[in-house]
Amino acid sequence: MSADQANPPAGGLEVARVALKVDIVVIGAGQAGLSSAYHLQRLGLAPARGFVVLDQSPQAGGAWQFRWPSLTLSTVNRIHDLPGMKFADAVNTEAQVQASVAVPNYFAAYEENFHLPVFRPVKVSTVVNRGERFRVETDAGNFSARGIINATGTWETPFIPDYPGAASFRGRQLHTRDYRQAADFAGQRVLIVGGGISAIQLLDEISRVATTTWVTRREPVFREGEFSPEDGRAAVALVEERVRRGAPPHSVVSVTGLRLTPAIAAMRARGVLKRLPMFSEITETGVKWADGATQDFATILWCTGFRSALDHLAPLALREPGGGIKMTGRLATQVVNDPRLHLVGYGPSASTIGANRAGEAAARELMTYLGLLP
Repeated sequence: MSADQANPPAGGLEVARVALKVDIVVIGAGQAGLSSAYHLQRLGLAPARGFVVLDQSPQAGGAWQFRWPSLTLSTVNRIHDLPGMKFADAVNTEAQVQASVAVPNYFAAYEENFHLPVFRPVKVSTVVNRGERFRVETDAGNFSARGIINATGTWETPFIPDYPGAASFRGRQLHTRDYRQAADFAGQRVLIVGGGISAIQLLDEISRVATTTWVTRREPVFREGEFSPEDGRAAVALVEERVRRGAPPHSVVSVTGLRLTPAIAAMRARGVLKRLPMFSEITETGVKWADGATQDFATILWCTGFRSALDHLAPLALREPGGGIKMTGRLATQVVNDPRLHLVGYGPSASTIGANRAGEAAARELMTYLGLLP
């Protein structure tokens, strides 16, 4: 199978034409997936025969391998260590090292060091309930699992809101995941949409070579000073409360606001942070504002976030009428409608530190539920 050639898993596992039986399948090998795999192994589940990790990316690194080159270790949010291996012990942590290089190198070293049974590239197309087991169908063979830890993150499902006239726009419409470098926008008029960290970072870069206009749905909230651990816990608790009652999760940053860093202060000083409210519609050449005025743009860059990549779980009918998934468990990783399924990197565990903690909780709770732990 192609995945064996790309990253031979521990134990020489080969996927047969019939569904290969394992106890637990972990889907995704980003921060949350690797943390889950580490703890499954640490709790006594055998790699390859007891559990496997399926990752659709061409190499280790999760979504980090696809980030834009200017995102360095000095500009990215803090990268938290995976359990059992420090980031600084595995890779170069100089400030100007590209995150798209450093993090994949760290993840690759982590997989090798702990002999984690990661198959790649393997894309999971669908997960079906087969009574006592799940059938996990992939482009490289099928698996039969007693339980699943889903850690597919959000990178594959960029979100662009539907605005009137969008299809008529003759310029470029891009999303954060399409961004590579500011030079691609040199001399243009660029409309940047979104109030999150990525929007601010890209606005900073692009505004140096292009004429930018920044719009957000809500007035951004900037906070001075570092976020305390108490601030972080309070923000995560609000997101957790939503998923426990089955509401769609909000991002943690929508709760915490944005920290007023020196870079953001410099943007404010040079007049870049002049936020406007959202436009009312998109025209062939730009946008129309609420007062009827129009403005032309060559590019609309949607920094409007991502949604959880869960389409492969659709046959399980997990969603509530409002679109969310009702969660339970110590850290809200266990699906109420099917306790054999855990979602890590979803809702309150979407941050890197949250993913680490969720990986441990999910591994322990799922193994206990399946009778694999006393």
